[in-house]
Amino acid sequence: MRWILLVLVLAGCASAPPTIQRVEIPVYTPCVKVVPERPAFEFDKLDASASDGRKIMALVRDWLRGRKYESQLEAAIAGCDGSESVPKPRTIAGVHAQ
Repeated sequence: MRWILLVLVLAGCASAPPTIQRVEIPVYTPCVKVVPERPAFEFDKLDASASDGRKIMALVRDWLRGRKYESQLEAAIAGCDGSESVPKPRTIAGVHAQ
């Protein structure tokens, strides 16, 4: 009886160790890499006692800055249409990975 137990124990040591398998898992990443810096608007720096002409000119210049900033924001989020930010599920060895 002891011989059988000894043979079984030694037979277990002779088997190959389990192999390491590499499994790739999709990782969610933000689609916006760089956020443009918000401009310093001139109208925010004006005194309340500034003349109407100075306020209007500051608003005109700020409108141009705001449009440029808006176009930079739109360009930054143009790649966020949903296809790049959501990884596609993969099939590994006939099993659907989740």
